[in-house]
Amino acid sequence: MAVKSKTIYVCQNCGAESSKWLGKCNNCGQWNTLQEEILRKEPTRLASSALGKASNPILLDEISIDEHVRILTGINELDRTLGGGLVPGSVVLIGGEPGVGKSTLALQLALSLKKNKTIYIAGEESAEQIKLRATRLNLKSDQCYILAETCIENIITSVEQFSPQLIICDSIQTVFSEAIESSPGSVSQIRECTSRLVHFAKTTQTPVVLIGHIVKDGSLAGPKVLEHIVDTVLLFEGERHFSYRILRATKNRFGSTSELGIFEMLGTGLKEVTNPSEILLSHNESRLSGIAVAATINGIRPYLVECQALVSSAVYGTPQRSANGIDLRRLNMLLAVLEKRAGFRLGSKDVFFNIAGGLKIDDPASDLAVAASVLSSNADLTINPKTCLTGEISLSGEIRPVQRIEQRIAEAEKLGFEQIVISKYNQKSIKNIKYKIEIVSLAKLEHLPKALFG
Repeated sequence: MAVKSKTIYVCQNCGAESSKWLGKCNNCGQWNTLQEEILRKEPTRLASSALGKASNPILLDEISIDEHVRILTGINELDRTLGGGLVPGSVVLIGGEPGVGKSTLALQLALSLKKNKTIYIAGEESAEQIKLRATRLNLKSDQCYILAETCIENIITSVEQFSPQLIICDSIQTVFSEAIESSPGSVSQIRECTSRLVHFAKTTQTPVVLIGHIVKDGSLAGPKVLEHIVDTVLLFEGERHFSYRILRATKNRFGSTSELGIFEMLGTGLKEVTNPSEILLSHNESRLSGIAVAATINGIRPYLVECQALVSSAVYGTPQRSANGIDLRRLNMLLAVLEKRAGFRLGSKDVFFNIAGGLKIDDPASDLAVAASVLSSNADLTINPKTCLTGEISLSGEIRPVQRIEQRIAEAEKLGFEQIVISKYNQKSIKNIKYKIEIVSLAKLEHLPKALFG
């Protein structure tokens, strides 16, 4: 019987399909993104469920729940983000910008599993390049095998014969299927190749780790269905000019999406940062103005960051506003509140702000520390380096309470801080807890200068 074929037009931006070519995609509104693809369908195809078993209805109460025995990767920050390790049969997608360290993390994962047979599918690099990277990482493993292959049919055949305990594919955009006549990295190729790997993972209970590219707007390249069919989506974030990297879970069927891992990129690979607060805070003995410490929480992990501000007279007439690590619009809002509610004239001054270490903070509880650093630089008065702040500032100048205040106070106390400034409305949740650190509670922003400078 002849093989059936079908011609469709697929949007390379969102994955929408059309029976005819269109200049503008009706789904996402992008122009010139539809490309012709020829789909070939085999005449026979076995229908099966994701687990390779017959799909019979089962009463909900009769379903037994077995605790998954997780595979510890040997990288504690990665295990934390995954929720305790790799689950057999799970598919993990790791995405990030070029050069952030995705391939380094994947190779460290493959070399850290000393007792598990691992296949590293190299689609972007040769085996010699991977060997050079492994030498630079100074890691060795007699259970890590390299497969330089990009055809999904050959990959499935090899892994079926080899029976590995972990599969790492770097990257999914380079893998293609001969059954689809489109270039690697297209929507149809990514969808088909990922589905084949997911089916293999579920039927053999073999965990699969996929490395994925991201587009210029920060989203993962390929169809949105790619994020739906995998079990876990991890985003590897970090600025190229800074050494710190954050591994964040945006989807996790086997754990919480609130956890995150922090790494430091060194010449010998990625180093785990077990206590980020000690690294993100400067250890200058001299007291400088414009510096305040914020007690923040990223996910469910508390840590302290250093807020740096510089306020100076506008030389060129139009005041400049610059922010690294926080949203510039948030900084402008806080400056407007300081001028309207606290009486500080900042409209004719340049304000430059930075979060030390190159991290990006989106916790509203950092508002109080941002405002304190601006006030310190404007008045050229130093804040006690043993004082930290946490609190959200409203448009009315009220200092609003923040979540998980107990964890923030405990982190500040553990690092040797002597005073923490919080919202007055957080007192109810900690009134029965005794702390060694002094707690200063404020209700309005106008009371902040007196609490800091006397």
